[in-house]
Amino acid sequence: MTEPILVTGATGNTGAPVVSGLRSRGCVVRAATRRPDPGDGDAVRFDWFDPSTFAAALAGVRSIYLVAPAGVADPAPVVRPFLEQAAADGVRRVVALSSSAVARGEPLLGEIHTMVVDLFSEPTVLRPSWFMQNFTRDHALAEGIRRSREIVTATGDGRLGFIDAADIAAVAVEALVAERPVGVELVLTGPEALSYGQAAAIVSDVAGTPVRHVDVTTAELADRLTRAGLTGEFAASLAALDERVRAGEQNLVTTTVHDVTGRRPTSLREFLAVHRACLA
Repeated sequence: MTEPILVTGATGNTGAPVVSGLRSRGCVVRAATRRPDPGDGDAVRFDWFDPSTFAAALAGVRSIYLVAPAGVADPAPVVRPFLEQAAADGVRRVVALSSSAVARGEPLLGEIHTMVVDLFSEPTVLRPSWFMQNFTRDHALAEGIRRSREIVTATGDGRLGFIDAADIAAVAVEALVAERPVGVELVLTGPEALSYGQAAAIVSDVAGTPVRHVDVTTAELADRLTRAGLTGEFAASLAALDERVRAGEQNLVTTTVHDVTGRRPTSLREFLAVHRACLA
């Protein structure tokens, strides 16, 4: 494939493995980020809030891996001008990262889902469950584990099909390089649905020290997130997702990772065993 594939969020949880996965297939990858690696000749500066960076990122591109700007309460107005320019420039295939909790047309990522399907001839929207990386990386969940040996949520006994970002990236790579689109909308999960109480037991076992799940109300969680530095609007939207988990909306397991990639998705225990040091 000689035309470059643009990867936004190229240093993120899914973007980085998408870049490496595509390059391992011999693809030319334009890694887009606010601070491009000077050692990467195909990297390009890209900033969602600076439209002057769009043209260079899109030059000659026909396929995009799209990750909306993180931490933005309403990303759709920010993403729309970029997608409209991409469509005008002849981009055909867009593989967009969304969420299993957000359906097409719903606020935030659901609006971007609609744009991708409406603007491009070969759309694929990935709707993964919650990332396993939330237990180990720069995330409030991981900070709670390391600081107080607690996982604080408003999910009750609701279950999630936690998924490794590497498995999401593997699906994205296949969706970007496949001769024909692999699907318009793909819901992705790990191999099992777990409550945070069950996840805390696995963390405890792997880390060798007790970690407990603390269940709070939706309002209490939103207040905690606001005090942690999020805007009130964004904190409320995240807390509302926990409420939906509590209601059982995310208690699902799909076979999509295996169906698309041919490999078994990683379990939470397997993931944490590899990243045990990040739990300390």
